[in-house]
Amino acid sequence: MNSTTNMNTKSIKRKGGWKRYLIHLFPLPALAVYLLFIVYPLFSAFVYSLFDWDGLTRGAFIGIKNFIDLFTLEPFNHMFWNAFGHNWIYFVVEMVVQNGLAFLLAYIIYSKIKGTGFFKAAIFMPRLLSVIVVGFLWKLILNPNFGVLNKFLNLIGLEQWAKPWLGDTHTALISIILINCWFGIGFAMLIFLAGLQSIPSEVLEAARLEGAKGLKLISKIILPMMKQSITIITVFTFTQAFEAFELVYAMQGSEGGPAYSTDTLAVYFYRLAFGSANESEIGLGSALAVVLFIIIAGLSALFLRLMRRNDVEA
Repeated sequence: MNSTTNMNTKSIKRKGGWKRYLIHLFPLPALAVYLLFIVYPLFSAFVYSLFDWDGLTRGAFIGIKNFIDLFTLEPFNHMFWNAFGHNWIYFVVEMVVQNGLAFLLAYIIYSKIKGTGFFKAAIFMPRLLSVIVVGFLWKLILNPNFGVLNKFLNLIGLEQWAKPWLGDTHTALISIILINCWFGIGFAMLIFLAGLQSIPSEVLEAARLEGAKGLKLISKIILPMMKQSITIITVFTFTQAFEAFELVYAMQGSEGGPAYSTDTLAVYFYRLAFGSANESEIGLGSALAVVLFIIIAGLSALFLRLMRRNDVEA
């Protein structure tokens, strides 16, 4: 009887065994998309960066000359460092303004005030819009002649504050960054809110019984227990800041005007690689794409490593 049962069991396993391996086929579509749209373009950019280009025609193999020219040859090196500095300003302002306000809003909503559902939906609403739509909308609002912002400032007696926000080299970049903060604050708020809701209520109650409240409760208890959320939003903000393109392009075009004061590395790459057929520098553009990938991947990995080390030490 036992031998018959064992034989039946083995027979079932042999018949259904191959089906167990079908599960390994499910990731293949996602892997194919990843290879086609991520790995292949990166590999192509690296290959293109090693050749000389005459317009759209590939020339001779020149090794790393395009990388050398990018950092040493005028005006390419000046343009690179100018755009690189703007990306860092983008990151710092977003970390302070966007993520600071996002945490504050998340904490207010976490405190279970009335209408939390409405506030969450209202704050997240801009994120549902296309970046291009947001760019054109705010371009109209900031128009120096008929824009709503300048008309409002004139209406309340602050005429001296009215200015061509996107036409002034001192205000153009910060205006675009603040608009991007308005666009992205809802997403950051949800990340922080998820981190707050993951903190055990018993821990907070015990801290309050010990006398922790207000800023002391936030700095000593809440923030240390939200390191995972802070890590996620820091890496996401850094990546988004160094990939900044759509909003700048929608509001200022591919020149990053005025006088390249809003230029970013992604916009500069677009201008190099996809200029007119007679002016495009595909080799230099590909080299810039490789450098941008190394910056984003390298510094993101460094952020993750440092924060994980802090978690272990804590």
